[in-house]
Amino acid sequence: MAADPDSEWIDDHAPGEDGTLTGEAVTLDLHPTGFVLRAAGALIDAVAHVIVFIVALMAVGISTGMLGTEPAVVAALVIVTLVVCFVGIPITVETLTKGKSLGKLVVGGRIVRLDGGSIGLRQAAIRALVGVIEFYTPPLFGGTAALFGLLTARTQRMGDLLAGTYCQYERVSGRVMPLFGIPPELAAWSRIVDVARMPTQLSRRIAQFLAQATQYSPDRRARLAADLAAEAAEFVAPLPPVSPELFLAGVTVVRREREAEALRLEKGRLERLQPALKGTPHDFPDLTAG
Repeated sequence: MAADPDSEWIDDHAPGEDGTLTGEAVTLDLHPTGFVLRAAGALIDAVAHVIVFIVALMAVGISTGMLGTEPAVVAALVIVTLVVCFVGIPITVETLTKGKSLGKLVVGGRIVRLDGGSIGLRQAAIRALVGVIEFYTPPLFGGTAALFGLLTARTQRMGDLLAGTYCQYERVSGRVMPLFGIPPELAAWSRIVDVARMPTQLSRRIAQFLAQATQYSPDRRARLAADLAAEAAEFVAPLPPVSPELFLAGVTVVRREREAEALRLEKGRLERLQPALKGTPHDFPDLTAG
């Protein structure tokens, strides 16, 4: 998700690890579904539930009419049908699809836990039970859900707050950051520098800044580079006598190349272990032969 070129703020306020920088320098921006999309998805789901309820009610009416069922039994069947359509079906659908529904499928959302994990039966049940109060109880009819959605940072309704969930927008694709080599001024430094593991959020902000630096005015670009370099300096020794932006570029390349080298060495060790892992002990008969 590109930052606003006119803003000095680089996204560091995503919940938990919503912004993830992979080893291939791919930034995955995971963020909440907007209020308008959430409202549209909720409306689609509500209409679908009402249609299913009407169809089921008609089926109950036809069946009980043909069988001559007593009014008390008919009333009980209507209540059961109501509970199944507005509580049972939403719980089942969200549990089996890990947070999806018809409305969320249309708008590109998915209900997830606050840590980004898939929801389970407990979260789906809380959301569905509270949803009956929020969407179908007069005189609310969605008013409470809309109010909570407008007042919460992740557009959460009351059911989300109680269940510890939010609606994650899934149609934000990963964006490949440009790759570059070590600056010539830092060639000697790159061979001796010690770079400790940085927080994921800081790594993501540095990668975003380097990808978008040309979009900023010179003063803003210098300020952002200085702020990020000051944060990154705590994880780097020794510090090179270069500009903050060049320092950030050098740190990024060193971390990328050393992580790639670590993965290559690990792969080589595993390959050397394969004969021992797949072979048989000395003088042990090969039972698979013949």
